[in-house]
Amino acid sequence: MAGENAGRSCPAGHERPARSAQTRACPTCRRDQVLDQVTGVEPSLSRAQVGAALDMVVTSGAALRDLSSALAADPNALKTGAPPVVGRLVNELIACGSTTFLVPACSVCTRTGMPLTRSDVGGLCQRCRHRHLATACARCQVVKPVGGRDSDGRPVCARCADRPQRECGICGRIRRIGARARQGRPDICESCFRMPEATCSRCRRVRPCSFATTAEPICATCATRATARCAHCGADRPPTANWPEGPVCEPCYTAALRRRGVCAGCQQTRRLLQPPGPTATLCPDCADHPAVGPTHICGDCGVEDKMYERGRCASCALNRRTDELLRADADGQILPALAPIREAITASRSPRSALNWLYRGAGAAVLADLATGRLPLTHDGLDAHPQPRAADYLRHILVAARALPERDEDLARVHRWAADLLASIDNPTDRHLVHAFTTWAVLRRLRRRSERRTGPHTPTAGARNQIRAAVAFLAWLRQRGLNLATTGQGDVDDWLTTGPGAPDVRAFLTWATEHAHTGVLAVPVRARTAAPATDPEQRWEQLTRLLHDDTLEPSDRLAGSLLLLYGQQISRISIMTTDQITHRDGTTYVRFARDELPLPDPLTAVAQDLLQHGRTHHLGVGSPPSTDWLFPGHLPGRPINSSHLADRLRHLGIHAQPGRRSALTHLAAHLPAAVLADLLHIAPTTAVRWMRETGTDWNQYAAELITDHDQ
Repeated sequence: MAGENAGRSCPAGHERPARSAQTRACPTCRRDQVLDQVTGVEPSLSRAQVGAALDMVVTSGAALRDLSSALAADPNALKTGAPPVVGRLVNELIACGSTTFLVPACSVCTRTGMPLTRSDVGGLCQRCRHRHLATACARCQVVKPVGGRDSDGRPVCARCADRPQRECGICGRIRRIGARARQGRPDICESCFRMPEATCSRCRRVRPCSFATTAEPICATCATRATARCAHCGADRPPTANWPEGPVCEPCYTAALRRRGVCAGCQQTRRLLQPPGPTATLCPDCADHPAVGPTHICGDCGVEDKMYERGRCASCALNRRTDELLRADADGQILPALAPIREAITASRSPRSALNWLYRGAGAAVLADLATGRLPLTHDGLDAHPQPRAADYLRHILVAARALPERDEDLARVHRWAADLLASIDNPTDRHLVHAFTTWAVLRRLRRRSERRTGPHTPTAGARNQIRAAVAFLAWLRQRGLNLATTGQGDVDDWLTTGPGAPDVRAFLTWATEHAHTGVLAVPVRARTAAPATDPEQRWEQLTRLLHDDTLEPSDRLAGSLLLLYGQQISRISIMTTDQITHRDGTTYVRFARDELPLPDPLTAVAQDLLQHGRTHHLGVGSPPSTDWLFPGHLPGRPINSSHLADRLRHLGIHAQPGRRSALTHLAAHLPAAVLADLLHIAPTTAVRWMRETGTDWNQYAAELITDHDQ
């Protein structure tokens, strides 16, 4: 037995476990060796304290072997904190009171609290290590982290890596799968995949969330991200890239990738990166920039830009993405009827917005339905789609691209709204009366107005109020045990005292009287009330800002000036066309009716800038490159909504109705009614009323004419 024990002892006399092979090093000797190495560079702790820290980290023979190998391979391993077992030992030594070492941090991103991997540049976290090993993708040629291998074993990035293509359980097409089948749910392709939604625990809004099933889901907007001081702009923002000059935020990163000019080194038109910021003069090649090199070149068009998909710029990625959605199958062609849609989407002024719309919006699913024929290319088909907002937006793209005939959307919305309202009326008699009034009075009048309309919008608010008033009046009668046939003037007078919207019932009662549903009932016309006007001094202050503040949007400056200078209605300003602004003999003119009015000099440059460049901010996907609207809106082929324009001016402190009243009051005090009506395109009776409110009349105009004639 003594000889057997001697065979299991190491040369130092330490007894080894029976299961340990004779060729392996003794664990006790290995521990003593590691302890000697650590205490040799750790003078602030005793040997007993270092041993206690070592015992807390070494929980297995494999951990001891890894620690011993790491210290033997790199004498500075304790300073870098890599590999992870060394980092755990350093943290334990610091917890025991060591003042020799610092908390292990990634040598690239400087973050702490993560396992580090040993490299030639120091300890790296997993993300930085992944980027450190980046190489040129065998397919897109962009230097990216390796995401896989192709059939020949060459490295490819994650976007170019082969992904399974199977039949989607939603659209039925053979596509790349975005979510694999599980728990009874079928495979879902990238086009049809939607992230689960949950109520954010912070903002309480329903948003897509990868952690929707957790106890406290947090949306991407509310999620806390680590921030750093941007090396370009100095703002404290989440970094998008870590370049040699330091962290770079998203706006500066995108601006740097798109900054082009003549390089001071090679004299070619290239992307300029050095020195960092707007004063850059050198291209990536001449600057030898390691983070962003010449590989940021679109593989389709060859333009240096920010890459979005498989080494393609935003425009080329949009072309590819649109083609994938509009093809009926993997080898199919785009239907001729859908070709205008493709042209409209790919011609968007902001390809990035169009890409986001296709990836995140519901419009991609509607496009897929059109391509496969599940959704007919008609107005009725889009009306019946379960995603009404997405289908309605796509409708405007189709109409602007002339793939669908134009129709009055305001009138169509009133038809659908009226049908829903009629369905909600329980009493058959009331429903029959309201249906007849809506069909033969209200909608008939709207259709006639739509046929002779000159603008893009048909006013429908008054019609809706009249229908609502009819429904409310009949319900009020029934609650009192009355009906329309037995209603008297006293009942109508009682109704008129119920609220400010009561006079809207006048149209219904007039129609009911004409069609013998009731006797003669009188409802007085709503009296005109004097509204407040902007103070004249405040109006001039607002005009001064609009004329001279170059930081404001040109569209807001011009629209606000037309309101405060010429008293134009917001609804008329929003539908102005480009031919109403002309430039002749060095002067810019604006036309509201037949006559032209000169614009003040500060507004000339604003108007010309708007005519040349257009309103480019917040334009929707599919908006045509050129438009006749002076203020194009978010919907393709449509002008800006008057309510949205009023909101933009309200943010500048300009209120539409008070500002217009102040402008008309000033103009009526200096111009005759006839001239005012012709120049501003208002009714003569309206011009006379404004003159009377300001205390002027036609006699003053006649006296001025006689005086001018005598002279």
